[in-house]
Amino acid sequence: MDDEGREPLRAVEIMSNGSLDVKRVAVVGTGVIGASWAAYFLAHGLDVNATDPSPGAEDRLRDAVAQHWPTLVRFGLAEGASVDRLRFHDSLEDAVSVADFVQDNGPERMDFKIELFRRMDAAAPPETILASSSSGLAISGVQAGCAHPQRVVLGHPFNPPHLIPLVEVIGGEKTSAEAIDRTMAFYAAIGKRPIHVKREVKGHIANRLQAALWREAFHLVDEGVASVADIDTAIAHGPGLRWAVMGPFMNLHLSGGAGGIEHVLAHLGGPIEDWWKDLGAPSMTAALKQKVTEGVAEELGARRTADLEAARDTLLLDLIRAKADTGKLD
Repeated sequence: MDDEGREPLRAVEIMSNGSLDVKRVAVVGTGVIGASWAAYFLAHGLDVNATDPSPGAEDRLRDAVAQHWPTLVRFGLAEGASVDRLRFHDSLEDAVSVADFVQDNGPERMDFKIELFRRMDAAAPPETILASSSSGLAISGVQAGCAHPQRVVLGHPFNPPHLIPLVEVIGGEKTSAEAIDRTMAFYAAIGKRPIHVKREVKGHIANRLQAALWREAFHLVDEGVASVADIDTAIAHGPGLRWAVMGPFMNLHLSGGAGGIEHVLAHLGGPIEDWWKDLGAPSMTAALKQKVTEGVAEELGARRTADLEAARDTLLLDLIRAKADTGKLD
């Protein structure tokens, strides 16, 4: 037990098919997303081989891991978890050559990804899954240069990965069903909530849903319907509270009372469709960008972004732990 009475997390040992013992993860690209992943893997008792060609990357990575570590300690560390299990490699091939799982976080350019995955595919052990954190690229294109494309998957986290459980798992045209199953099992074993996106679409699932909301938010600002601050308030103190507990369909179901979702669709299906038809399609003009930028600055006021991030992370941590403790909303 830890000092708050929780059982410690277990390090990853067995995959769903019982054949892969994950002990070492290679983190390729150690920017904001990669550093967050690295800290999370370390917290779950894994060895981490990190690599990034950017000057000063190792120092920035170690600083980021140290910054994330107190939050991860509050979550609860796996047995043996330690920042000392982080190794930085100048060579990509050295980093992936002994990895049981690879998490790529490189630039969002298809030409770059194709060459990167070709090199990783040539250097990594044949049973090692090669996963990309890409938020927009199709994994079918990424795997195009690989001799073993069946083990290439998309494992898209939600930022920041060390805090948010969601991971979207997507296979490409040549990805095997076994690779999908093993990837899903690995992420689940380290406390993530993986979902299998069954078809490649731009932006995957969560980002498309966000984009739909952003589109209308920008439209309302553009049309002078509401200020930036009021739109943020409308979401953060309205539907956002419910969405943090359960998703849109379950929320609709509960709003129907005893009749559930069937009752809602029977009575509100028409009005909802009318709202859809009235939604805006704004263009990201210079004037709109300026209006939103000024609105955010006004809403922010004298508060520091770092302070907002710290407050957000504390509340998210408490919410995630509360949801896990209840175990009634999964």
